Amino acid sequence: MFYEPSQRDPTMLPHDPFKAMIAPRPIGWVTTINAAGAVNLAPYSFFNAFSSMPPILGFSSEGRKDSVSFIEETREFVWNMATYDLRHAMNATSATLPRGGNEFDHAGLASAPSRLVRPPRVAASPCAMECQVLQIQQLSDRTGRKLDSYLVLGEVIGVHIDDSFIEAGRVDITRMRPIARCGYADYAVVDSLFALQRP
Repeated sequence: MFYEPSQRDPTMLPHDPFKAMIAPRPIGWVTTINAAGAVNLAPYSFFNAFSSMPPILGFSSEGRKDSVSFIEETREFVWNMATYDLRHAMNATSATLPRGGNEFDHAGLASAPSRLVRPPRVAASPCAMECQVLQIQQLSDRTGRKLDSYLVLGEVIGVHIDDSFIEAGRVDITRMRPIARCGYADYAVVDSLFALQRP
């Protein structure tokens, strides 16, 4: 099968497989705060790491949601690892709440203070990264038409790791059990690993 994205046959593929094929994707469970102190917590499936020296994280929002507008005001965010144990709470934070609604309260989550930035962390998450924003880029298509999609890149300035998940100087991801987005309503969990030595 071959198709151009704008001409996908909905009788053959009623659901766009793009997000299912770019999988698994780590979840950007992002905490932000605005200048007035309102807090937002939202999961983003377009999220990843883009540099290690210095460490840079990025996520993309389809629509100018609270996360983006809050970041425009304060230039900070926190990434929290979404794990299998926190899957229902993470999903609850994707709900559309009334303006000013608190996703921490809605999902029954406790927050914890960050060290270097204002947005709080998800207390139950086994790791989190505090970030200062480097840039916010409105995306464009190949014709130059501006899209209602916004890429946010942030430099990690602080890292939190629950010490109980560190063994022999390494983070044990299989015990943290991070979840990843796989398209449609599907997710995956990392609970086993295999190793390959680079040639």
